Amino acid sequence: MTTTLRPTEPLQRAADGTRSRHYQVCVNSRPVGAIHLGTSRAFGDAVAVIHRLRIDEPDRRRGRGTVAALAAEEVARGWGCRQIQVSLAADADADADAEAGRRLADALGYVLRNRAMTKPLGDTAPALPAGSRARAMTADEFAAWQAYETEHYARTWIERGVPEDAAYAKARSDHEQLLPHGRDSENMLISVLEHEEERVGVLWLGLQEDRAFVFDVEVDAAHRGRGHGRTLMLLAEAQAVAAGRRLIGLNVFAGNTAAEHLYESLGYATTRGYYSKPLP
Repeated sequence: MTTTLRPTEPLQRAADGTRSRHYQVCVNSRPVGAIHLGTSRAFGDAVAVIHRLRIDEPDRRRGRGTVAALAAEEVARGWGCRQIQVSLAADADADADAEAGRRLADALGYVLRNRAMTKPLGDTAPALPAGSRARAMTADEFAAWQAYETEHYARTWIERGVPEDAAYAKARSDHEQLLPHGRDSENMLISVLEHEEERVGVLWLGLQEDRAFVFDVEVDAAHRGRGHGRTLMLLAEAQAVAAGRRLIGLNVFAGNTAAEHLYESLGYATTRGYYSKPLP
């Protein structure tokens, strides 16, 4: 039995420069499924993405998906990609293929890179602990914070296998897109948390159409381990409720155990997992 990929369309190029192609998964020329392979909108042509992989029910549990995924990796190498990614729904009940997808990703050496998490909010904003208050970031603070945050954000991706040039390009692009007018950018709240009149951390909250999103939350190094991270998250929820949003989301990188435990203790649930693998 020979499993191959048969293109069903020419190679596509989107306006943003990404490429993609749909394929049939075939066994001895017989179609048994489909795969959609592309490159990343976030990282460009250096990173491939398996957008979808489906094996028809009669041909499942025979290794077809494994061979199809390996064949997709070879195509991605031919495109010059240095990493390949896939995202999977976290709730197996919501996506019947999620658990099978996670088993396949594990078997092929994909590693969990980051998780998307969300939490529904009520109508009442949580109160901050006594002695804690928020204020807007000053212009001088913003300039220093943005330089630090851009570098830190890029390094975080590089540590997770994203090629350095792609990571820095993403960091610059994200900041230009999200903060076109600096600290005065529309629907962006950048706050400093103070405790007993002393700065202890920073929160960057975005107000999206249907939710709020925590882009950055960080306690200053000298004040860690004192509960200020929890206070910053309460501040995020309070600002979201005040802005009329009833859902809040965030991204957490795998391995950031303290942050993962904090978010879970506050009632955040994982909605999607993002996995990656280098392509040597």
